[in-house]
Amino acid sequence: MGMSCNQCQESIHGTGCTVRGVCGKDELVAQLQDVLVYAIEGLALAAEKHEGSLSRRVGQLISESLFVTVTNTNFDEDAIVAQIRKTLAMRDELNASLLNLPPHDAAHWTGSAQEDFLSKAASVSIKSLSENEDLRSLKSLVLYGIKGLAAYTDHAAVLGYHDDDIYAFYVKGLAALTKELSADDLTGLVLETGGVAVKAMALLDKANTTTYGQPEITTVKTGAGKNPGILISGHDLRDMEELLKQTVGTGVDVYTHCEMLPAHYYPAFKKYAHFVGNYGGAWWSQDKEFDTFNGPILMTTNCIVPVREAYRNRMFTTGMAGYPGLKHIPARADGGEKDFSVLVNLAKTCQAPKELENGTIVGGFAHNQVLALADKVVDAVKSGAIKRFVVMAGCDGRHSSRQYYTDVAAALPSDTVILTAGCAKYRYNKLELGDIGGIPRVLDAGQCNDSYSLAVIALKLQEVFALDNINDLPISFDIAWYEQKAVTVLLALLYLGVKGIRLGPTLPEFLTPNVAAVLVEKFGIMPIGTVDADIEAMMVGA
Repeated sequence: MGMSCNQCQESIHGTGCTVRGVCGKDELVAQLQDVLVYAIEGLALAAEKHEGSLSRRVGQLISESLFVTVTNTNFDEDAIVAQIRKTLAMRDELNASLLNLPPHDAAHWTGSAQEDFLSKAASVSIKSLSENEDLRSLKSLVLYGIKGLAAYTDHAAVLGYHDDDIYAFYVKGLAALTKELSADDLTGLVLETGGVAVKAMALLDKANTTTYGQPEITTVKTGAGKNPGILISGHDLRDMEELLKQTVGTGVDVYTHCEMLPAHYYPAFKKYAHFVGNYGGAWWSQDKEFDTFNGPILMTTNCIVPVREAYRNRMFTTGMAGYPGLKHIPARADGGEKDFSVLVNLAKTCQAPKELENGTIVGGFAHNQVLALADKVVDAVKSGAIKRFVVMAGCDGRHSSRQYYTDVAAALPSDTVILTAGCAKYRYNKLELGDIGGIPRVLDAGQCNDSYSLAVIALKLQEVFALDNINDLPISFDIAWYEQKAVTVLLALLYLGVKGIRLGPTLPEFLTPNVAAVLVEKFGIMPIGTVDADIEAMMVGA
């Protein structure tokens, strides 16, 4: 046994987890996830042979299978094995179709075929991508970037939005991981991953806003009411919608947690009087916050931490999320909805949430809303009222080093505005930072995928100020990363030409010194430093 995992920021000693993941996954789960990636690569190679006749369901299956392997998404051995079987069945179906053979039946995947596959997959890990550590580093960037964009693409697909070009890139990128390519070829593939990441985030933005309306400036309550409640976490807005519909008139309130906070900003959800507020903070504090919530908890996507006994019997998963011993809400039938009645019935027997705080959070500053304020923002920049924008999007995490982001936000001069998206916001979105001429000093665009909004805002400002280069704007990037979706966002920014990004709390450990040096030389990526030194540098555009 053994594991080798370096895909998140908090892995052991910055050298990768080799015995048990900091996320909580054990050796077997880690190896099963590696086997699933191996199976996905096999599916990509089979799809590559079809030369452009890729079925959409192949792309959707790749999205779902990759999503299972994203940090903190699925810890359930049986669920991962089931996904391996689905992936292998699709691979064999594609291979059989080329030879006019009957498709493989995953239910009977036994005997020599299974033994042959498992013997080859037994030693699979990130180290198997290449014996050359620099080439392995570049392949890791591609793989983790594709994992993140697969999560975003899956969210869009749930709402009925697809981009076949993205699915085709899965095949190209994942098949490339199995081949011997030069550093130049892989560097080009890294940037291509960033370009596809922009398309994936744009697709999800279109899916969300077309379905639920453009986010609006919204004040969200953080207290607790007297009714029993259901707490929903993760990122899936369709789950949010169906849960709200099924709790109308039940006497059960609905609260958001962590990355589901931005659901409050969408007009479609504001008609629900029992959609009462946000409970708690970032994902890593859920072990305490879920305990005091008292009611059922629904995890719709990633961001699960090891589940405590105190709330195990009232926590549920759905979608690609999974955890051993928790009840999983099945996928919706075509044209139907998920059935959340088990949560509703349980909630009715529970006490109301224990109040953790009693305040408000203001958000809803996605690109459409900010562009509606463009004249006001531009005037503030031209008058000198706003000297600089600082993008502090990305992920939060449990390490004390992330206090850096709170301290930066608190110490930034009063003529700066913070642009944020993702759960990194919880490091500073409850600080009293005031406003500049009515413009709040923290503009929250939404979930991590809404970093797309921040890019749209920057590109619009570049156009308004008639600048040739996005890097000539008074914008600095001080990004926090944790897992693969943050890698996707980073690659998207690099593809858009953004330079001088500060990345922390540490640089990804899968970047070798040589690869890191290339990123520094070409894009000016740098590690975070001290609060005072970084603020001083950012205020002069360095």
